[in-house]
Amino acid sequence: MEKYAISSDGQKIHYKESGNGNPALIFIHGWLGNTEWWESQKEYFKDQYHIVLMDLAGHGKSDASRQEWTSERYADDIKSVADAVNTQEIILAGHSMSGAYVLEASLKIPEVKAIILIDTLKNLDESFTREQTEEVLSQYRKDFKHTVENFLPQFLFAEGTPPAVRERVQQEFLQHKPELAINALRPLYATDFKTFAKQIQVPVIAINSDASPTHLENNRKYLKNYDYVTIEGVGHYPMLEKPEEFNTILDGVIKKLI
Repeated sequence: MEKYAISSDGQKIHYKESGNGNPALIFIHGWLGNTEWWESQKEYFKDQYHIVLMDLAGHGKSDASRQEWTSERYADDIKSVADAVNTQEIILAGHSMSGAYVLEASLKIPEVKAIILIDTLKNLDESFTREQTEEVLSQYRKDFKHTVENFLPQFLFAEGTPPAVRERVQQEFLQHKPELAINALRPLYATDFKTFAKQIQVPVIAINSDASPTHLENNRKYLKNYDYVTIEGVGHYPMLEKPEEFNTILDGVIKKLI
């Protein structure tokens, strides 16, 4: 069922619910993504859990008129949906940039019992200076289409990424206006998420691609209860690239957390 929650700045946040049972799994996409990225997970888990798919502000069917783009606002988007969902137990699953925002959001949502990170926050000691941030964003500002088609693939895709997934992701990226896309990305580089990580008491498990290393000890300096599993031969979108294998791994992670 398609629904809307209202975030802290009045933005309508689109979400879909299906299935039933405990806990509720709330899936949050990465940059320029949408609820459709989780269709395979919805079908796989709907008979076991309460499934919630949501669009952050500026994405999918959610409002895109936000004036202040910050990590706090994104966390509030997640909280607005969590508050609208009738459940006592929540597992937040955040992919890519939303991995950072589920950390922050979890501190505002008492029902969160665990967090699943998907190919994100592989090294919490990694940070970006203002100059580095502007250098990255300037690439998109200068020529958004060229950057999406020629610069981003080296970071997002692996040799084994199916061509259909590459094309889908790039086409969905290019449907966004460059200015909105840049505004939507900026908070990721502007926030020190180690501050939130230190406050988290619930277990955190990541499902990470083997395309780049995960720094276990660095992350455990900040997250008290952190672990990860690796899915091999994929890029940044394991739920799209190898959905069946990803679902099997995710099933095991959920069962370990509950």
